[in-house]
Amino acid sequence: MKEDPAAPTPVILGIDDLRPLPRATRIARTSGEGIQLLQEHRDSFIDELWLDHDLGGDDSIMPVVTLMEEAAFNGRPFQIGTIFVHSANPIGAETVVRSLTRWNYQVRRAIA
Repeated sequence: MKEDPAAPTPVILGIDDLRPLPRATRIARTSGEGIQLLQEHRDSFIDELWLDHDLGGDDSIMPVVTLMEEAAFNGRPFQIGTIFVHSANPIGAETVVRSLTRWNYQVRRAIA
């Protein structure tokens, strides 16, 4: 079976300070870069979004989560197929899952 050359490439975004995330089409390494990356894709569909909780030093994914929560609160959530939360910090990962699930984002815990 041949692949359809006209089929769009899936948009897979990752926000992680260390992991290579080989399936990702773009990766942000800080929460600030992650916010910018999401804003660049504001009006398009994101097939997958991979989130790590701890982003090095005092940085975490929580500013990105807040942006996504505010978008949903304002009636304009980001269009994302599935959000995968991967983190060595189980409490932080669970916080992200609960926060985004509350706003009807499709969220799953994953191993990256």
